Amino acid sequence: MDESCSQLLLSRNSEMSSKGLRCLGLAYKDDLGEFSDYYSENHPAHKKLLDPASYSSIESDLVFVGVVGLRDPPRDEVDKAIEDCKAAGIRVMVITGDNKSTAEAICHEIKLFSDGEDVRGKSFTGKEFMALSPSQQIETLSKPGGKVFSRAEPRHKQEIVRMLKEIGEIVAMTGDGVNDAPALKLADIGIAMGITGTEVAKEASDMVLADDNFSTIVSAVAEGRSIYNNMKAFIRYMISSNVGEVISIFLTAALGLPECMIPVQLLWVNLVTDGPPATALGFNPPDVGIMWKPPRKSDDALIDSWVLFRYLTIGSYVGVATVGIFILWYTQASFMGINLVSDGHTLIELSQLRNWGECSTWSNFSVAPYTVGDGHLITFSNPCDYFTIGKVKAMTLSLSVLVAIEMFNSLNALSEDSSLLTLPPWRNTWLLVAMSVSFGLHCLVLYVPFLANMFGVVPLSLNEWFLVILISIPVVLIDETLKFFGRSRRHRVKEKTA
Repeated sequence: MDESCSQLLLSRNSEMSSKGLRCLGLAYKDDLGEFSDYYSENHPAHKKLLDPASYSSIESDLVFVGVVGLRDPPRDEVDKAIEDCKAAGIRVMVITGDNKSTAEAICHEIKLFSDGEDVRGKSFTGKEFMALSPSQQIETLSKPGGKVFSRAEPRHKQEIVRMLKEIGEIVAMTGDGVNDAPALKLADIGIAMGITGTEVAKEASDMVLADDNFSTIVSAVAEGRSIYNNMKAFIRYMISSNVGEVISIFLTAALGLPECMIPVQLLWVNLVTDGPPATALGFNPPDVGIMWKPPRKSDDALIDSWVLFRYLTIGSYVGVATVGIFILWYTQASFMGINLVSDGHTLIELSQLRNWGECSTWSNFSVAPYTVGDGHLITFSNPCDYFTIGKVKAMTLSLSVLVAIEMFNSLNALSEDSSLLTLPPWRNTWLLVAMSVSFGLHCLVLYVPFLANMFGVVPLSLNEWFLVILISIPVVLIDETLKFFGRSRRHRVKEKTA
């Protein structure tokens, strides 16, 4: 084999490698020497096969036969999974023992690199990368986009994982062989192959990929994000609802009003009415753009300043609406075209309502009896009873508004940022069932006399239900507005980062 023949063979080998073929050079040896009669491990020369120092002498004077190119095509779904990773802010790095040209060709094929993309600074052999200075290595790993490391040894994999962790990345490492075990153990999430993986790799890993499919990892990321979002949805719903209840109690005390809800009613709302929707939020489907968001940092707060502002805004509306309808019933004859005095109750001034404790000192104060939904007449032996016994209708309206708002608020919790126009309520049928159950239980309390007496409520008329819905539904519009600003804010941050 002369120089021109050698160059031709190397050229053909490079050509095959650039097509994504794994190339194996084949050769044989005529003079086997002491191995000519080799038959088993009991042969006297077998010990030389166990000594790496003897390899160069054994593998010399070979006769070259040719090169075989093996095609190991990536699965069809891998390029789509790579695109999903890019959109989700997940950087993919390929670490392989393959030839550099082969590795680059496969990375182009799976769309880790775009067609015609210059891979300088993105493709290294293990030795090339380790020859860089520590600052250059960190700079290379910190740059956005994919990377490929070819002809990598086990120690190279470990070093790359270690450096990625040092710069604050959360590292998931896949592997199947015994030599992958140290890197799998070092990574934040070691992922072993379930079909082709060795037992050593599986033992060193945190999870085992049952189908050896990269796209399954991407699906697992989407599922993990969905679970985290559902946990936040539960917290968001419960906190905003409870903040509303606290604000309503605070407003009642601050304004000097009669109690708009009694303890048993608050307990009913917290333990029974809120329970089914909160549980159903655990079955929320993934957000439409769940894989378009950048990964959250491991030290990110569960509740940041923006989320807290949203909780307080929604909670404030819940509190104001609950107390507001109580005041409306006492002081207003109508609201947005809805007649509030059809039951015949007496209207008073807000100042009188705020100073109801001084009722006994008022001269010429009188109130008329009024009827409730079932035809029952509420009468008063003492006019001041209008603020205790007589508040039963106003209290029922407050309780109904609180329940209705919390049902609508559960729709807000379907997604942290997605509008109900893109993620409609029927995407989570369990939530609709839970809302129906909660509202049904509330109606049961209102319209079953025994329960109505127990909870201190009365039946509502159709007009009064219109009022309840009218005051409750703005909570959806408020949160839709906040979601819009949240999406705009996230988009600006993403553009700035890019």
